[in-house]
Amino acid sequence: MEKSDIVAAFGQVGLLGPVRMTAALVANDRLKLALTALQATASHAAAPETLPADLRKDYAAAQMDAPWLLDMVGSGTASDGVLKAPELRRLGKLLSEDLAVMVRPLEGRTEGDAVTLADRAAHWTEWLTRLEGGTLDATDLGALTGGKRGSEDTFHILVMDLHKVLNRIAADLADEEIDGAHVWQIEPADRPRIKAFMRGLDRTRARKFDHPGLETAATHDGSRLLLQNDIGTNDAHVLVVAVEGLSMTLTYSDLHKSRFAFFQGLLCDIGAVWSEIDARNTAGLNDGEDYISGTARFDCADDAALLSALEGLGARIVFLIDWNRARKRLNLLVAKPVSVAVLTAAAKDEVGHMGWLLAGGADLVFGAMEALGPEHFRIGDRLDAVMGQAEAEEFLRAVMKMCADGLQARQGVAQIADQTRLLLSRHMARHVDAFAALEEHAAFCHALAEALRDALAHGLEQDGTAAMSLSARAKGWERAADHQVMLLRDETGRNAHRLPFLRLIEGADDAADALEEAAFLLSLIAQGHASGWTGDLRTKLLQLASKVLEATQDHVKSLAIARSLNDVSSADDQTDFLTACWRVMAAERLCDVLMREVRGLLVRDIKDAATLSLTTDFAAALEASTDALLRNSYALRDQVLTRWTIPLKGAVA
Repeated sequence: MEKSDIVAAFGQVGLLGPVRMTAALVANDRLKLALTALQATASHAAAPETLPADLRKDYAAAQMDAPWLLDMVGSGTASDGVLKAPELRRLGKLLSEDLAVMVRPLEGRTEGDAVTLADRAAHWTEWLTRLEGGTLDATDLGALTGGKRGSEDTFHILVMDLHKVLNRIAADLADEEIDGAHVWQIEPADRPRIKAFMRGLDRTRARKFDHPGLETAATHDGSRLLLQNDIGTNDAHVLVVAVEGLSMTLTYSDLHKSRFAFFQGLLCDIGAVWSEIDARNTAGLNDGEDYISGTARFDCADDAALLSALEGLGARIVFLIDWNRARKRLNLLVAKPVSVAVLTAAAKDEVGHMGWLLAGGADLVFGAMEALGPEHFRIGDRLDAVMGQAEAEEFLRAVMKMCADGLQARQGVAQIADQTRLLLSRHMARHVDAFAALEEHAAFCHALAEALRDALAHGLEQDGTAAMSLSARAKGWERAADHQVMLLRDETGRNAHRLPFLRLIEGADDAADALEEAAFLLSLIAQGHASGWTGDLRTKLLQLASKVLEATQDHVKSLAIARSLNDVSSADDQTDFLTACWRVMAAERLCDVLMREVRGLLVRDIKDAATLSLTTDFAAALEASTDALLRNSYALRDQVLTRWTIPLKGAVA
C-alpha cells in the first residue's frame, strides 16, 4: 500500500495533494527513463553491431527498482520492422502503474484539462495491454515514443501534458513560498538549499525580462530534496534537481542538441559530471530531430560547496530561455561556432541574450552595418566576413551587454540602436582605411619622384656620396610604401570587399618599386659613370623625371577626389577627377616619347658600356613607373565608375 493510500484510509484527504504530487513527480522521472530505454532498445535492435546505450546513471538518478529495464536495452531484436523483447510485458505494466500515479493528483478536479487528461490516460492504460505480447511494430513504437504534436495523440505527449499540469497544481498545493519557490512538506535542512538555488535564480532572473518561465517547486521525497524549474513554456524543456546528502543530481531534457551541449558546458564549469547523451535520444520531436535527455551529478566536498553548486545552477538556467532563437538570429551575422561562443560568453558574463533579442536582435546589428555605408559593409555581408571572427565575437559580446544593461535601465530601443552604431564604428576604426592606405602609398611615390627630379636638376649624377644617400632614403620610402600594401593585404583577408583597393595599391607599388630602382641606378651612375652625359641627354632625362613627377602628383590628386566622390558629387569634382586621370595617361604617353629620344641620344653620345647600360636602365625605370601609374589610373577610374555608376560629365570609354 502506498503512503497516499494510508493517508486516504485515515480520512485525511486534505493531505493527499502534496503526497500524490510528490509521487507523481517521481513517477514522471521513471516514465521518461522507461521511454528512453524503449527507444534505445529499438535503436540497438535496428543496429545490433553497435554497443547498447548505457543508462545506468540515469537509472540511478530516477531511483528505479527495475534492473530488467537496463537488460532490455541490449536484448531486443528486430525483424520486418517489428521489435521483439521479452521485457516489453514488464514495460507495459510499469508504464501503466506510473501513469496511474501521475494521474492521481487530478482526482476530484473538474477543470477541462484535468478531465481530458484523465480520459486520455484511461485510453492509454487500455492501449498498453498490447505490450503483453512482447512485440511492437513501428506504428506502435511511434505511438508510445512520438513527441511531435499532430492529429494523433501519443503516450509521450500525454506524459508531457500531465507534467505541465502537475507543475501548475504544485504551485497551488504549496505550503509556503521560500524566496519565490513553491514548497511543501520540506525538512529544516532543505531550507538553506532551496534558498541557495533561488539566490542564484534571482541573481540573473532580470535577464529574461518579461519572458515567462523560471517557476520553481520544491518538496521532500524520502531522503531527497526535489527541485523543479519549468525554464520556459516548451513541453520538453524540463529541469529536475534531486539533492541527497552532499550530492546533487540534475535531470535535464531539451529538444535541441546544440542547446543541450551549451548547458553542459556551463554546468561543467561548476563541477557537473554528465552521463553520455547519445543513448538518451527519443525520436519524434522537433521535426525528426532527437529529444535529448541527460543527467549531471555534483559530488560536493561539504555543505558550503553544495550551496555554491545550487546557486551556480540557479544562476545559469535563465540563459536557456529562447537560446535557440538567439542562436539562429546570430547565425545570420556570424558562423555557427561564433554564435555559440557569443552566447556562451554572454551567459558566463551573466548578461544573456534576451535583451539583445528584445532590442532588435540581428536587425539591430544590420541597421548599424547599413549606417556605416558601403565603405565597410554591403547588402548580404556577414559580420565575421568583414571584421574577422575574433573581432566580430568581441563586438557582439559588447552589444549583448549593452542591450541587457540598457533595457534594464529603461533606455529606448532607438537609443540602444545609436549606441550600437557608435560601437560598430569604433570597432571598424581599428581596420585599415583603404583610401588612406592608397593615399599614404601615393605620397611615397610622389616623394620618390620628386627626389629623383631634384637630383637630376642639381647634378647628383656627379656626386657619389649624395647619390648614395638618396638611394638609402628611397629604399626607406619604398619599404614604407610596401608596409601600406601589407596592411591592406591583411585587411583584405578579413574583408573581401577590400580586394579592388588591394589591386589598386599593388599596381601603384610597381611604380614605387620602379622609382626606388631608378634611385639605386643613379647611385651607381654617380660612381664615375656619368662622364658621357651631354647637355642634351641631361635635359631629356630631366624632362622625363619631371613628367614622372607630374604623373605622381595627378595620381595623388585623383585618389583624394575619389575618396569623397559619390552619386551626389558636384560636376566640378567629377570633372577634376577625370582630368587628373587623363593627365596621368597623357604623361605616360609623353614619357614613352621621351624614352625613345633618350635611347637615341645614348646611342649617339655614350661609348662606355657601363654608362650606356646603367643610363638606359635608369631611364627605363623612370618610364616604367608611369606605365604602372597609367594602369593604376585606368583601374581607379573603372572602380569609381563601376562602384557608383554615376554619369561623369565628359566620361569617355
